[in-house]
Amino acid sequence: MQIARVAPSSPEIMHLKRSIVFISILMLCGMFFVAGTPAQNKKTIILVRHAEKDVSAAADPNDPVLTPEGRQRAGRLWKAIKRFKPGALYSTDYKRTRETLAEVSRRRGLEVRTYDPKKPDVLASDIMNSPTKRFLVVGHSNTIPGLVNLLIRKELFKQLDDAEHGVIWVVRLRKNKPPRTEILSY
Repeated sequence: MQIARVAPSSPEIMHLKRSIVFISILMLCGMFFVAGTPAQNKKTIILVRHAEKDVSAAADPNDPVLTPEGRQRAGRLWKAIKRFKPGALYSTDYKRTRETLAEVSRRRGLEVRTYDPKKPDVLASDIMNSPTKRFLVVGHSNTIPGLVNLLIRKELFKQLDDAEHGVIWVVRLRKNKPPRTEILSY
């Protein structure tokens, strides 16, 4: 038994070629969509509360600076997080948070960006949409734990005690994996 081969007509060949090109383009687009950019797939966010603030009678009650102990702790912050090499620094618009970041800013040669602690979802969105992979965020006892919870999408961490200044949260976000949180001290 012989099988007869029928040569496809020109329009059929053109349709087949167009289909192959179209499918190839879709596959390439799909690979980029699924893979995303490295910045979208992998983020490390380091979060800390500001160092000790001046609560003396002479201090500005609305915007105090750091105490000498607080400045020492801010220096230790650099040593504790330098291995992460943050590419973006965020602080609330208070002297104590900016001073906590001063050493890191100087050493990394990065400008400190301010954020509104009343709008943590805006900061989280900025971080997630940024091409930067590693961030350092300084906030307050009543904002940083909530921001960590927002990033990991779980309510695990409670507001810090007013005397607690030495906690560092390292949140690692990876595409298609649960967030990992490491707690360090400084």
